[in-house]
Order: sequence, then C-alpha cells, then structure tokens
Amino acid sequence: MPESAKSISKDEDPSVTKQWDDSASTEQKFNDAFDITDKLKICMFGSARHGIGPVSRAMAVAKRSGPDFLFLANANSQKFDDLEHNLSLCQIAFHDTQTQNWCCISGEAVKTSNDDKRIKEIYNPSVKAWFGDLGDGTHDGGPEDPRVKLIEVRAKYISYWKSTVGSAEEYKKEIEEAAKTGGVAKTGLLRNMKEDEIKEY
Repeated sequence: MPESAKSISKDEDPSVTKQWDDSASTEQKFNDAFDITDKLKICMFGSARHGIGPVSRAMAVAKRSGPDFLFLANANSQKFDDLEHNLSLCQIAFHDTQTQNWCCISGEAVKTSNDDKRIKEIYNPSVKAWFGDLGDGTHDGGPEDPRVKLIEVRAKYISYWKSTVGSAEEYKKEIEEAAKTGGVAKTGLLRNMKEDEIKEY
C-alpha cells in the first residue's frame, strides 16, 4: 500500500455500503425473507460442536411458525449433544441455486420431549424413513417413538439477499460493467432484522 494511501472505514467503503438496503418496511422484509425460505423447505442446520467448532447438516423444515422454524429430529443424533454443550446456539441457512437468493436465521434451538403435541401435528409418514422400525413395538419411527423429538429454532437475527436482476444475462452485464468502470456491482438487496424487530413480527 502506498504511504500516502489512507485506510477507509466500513462506512466509507462502497462495496459494503452499497450492499445493505435499509429502505424496506418491516413487513416487506419479512415477506421477502419468508418467500425465500417457504419455497425451499430444505436448509443447512448449523450447530457448534465441542472441541471442533461449527458443523452443519441438511434438514427439512417441518413447519414455519412466524419467524421460528420447527424440525423433527432423532434424539440420539449428535446435533442434540451439540446443542446441549453450546447453549442451544444454532443457525439455519437457505439458498436458492436458481436465483442465488439466500436467507440465514441465527437463534436459539429449543428442544422438546416426545409428548409435545406439535409433533403429531407436523408429522408425516415420510418421516418414518429417517428413523426406521426397530421391531420392538416402541421404536417404530412413528410420532410416538421416543426418539422423535421437536427442535424449535427461535430467531434472534435474520439476514437475507434477494436478487433484483431478472436473468443470468442481466447479472453478467452488471458484473462486467462494474469491473470495467471500477464501480460496485448491484445485483440484489441485502437486508437484516434484529431481535427487537423480530419480536414485533
């Protein structure tokens, strides 16, 4: 870096400031975020593993309840150990490969026992394929199988990116123009919702 060059702050850096959009209403932000998540259904569920760090696995969303997400999971899976040792901190992320839209939700994973009535409400027969029937009359992969538990991810922070270009050609044109002129490409809107805003939803 030349001696005469000065460093710039994040508030002065156009590659940072141009990405964020603070103009949308709370209602619009939530509508756009959940338009992304509700179409995808499958997300990466991330937790923190003791002695390792962040780990993720693909999981199907059983139901979205407002800004929170419900999952059915095997109580014997390692994700429960992760959540037990790391204060139930978790993150779920959705990515639409067709549009490049994505949404990421950070929050707290609340684990419930098998007698949670919501398990029967969101259970469907395909869930059984992920548990199997052990043939003992109890562990049959059904909604009353004690291995079947519910994880509720309670959102504390949500961020998402929504594409504003209509086609791959428009996307390419924007990138090429920015590279040629020294500008910053603008291909979408990056927004976030913090805990105080989420509580109002």
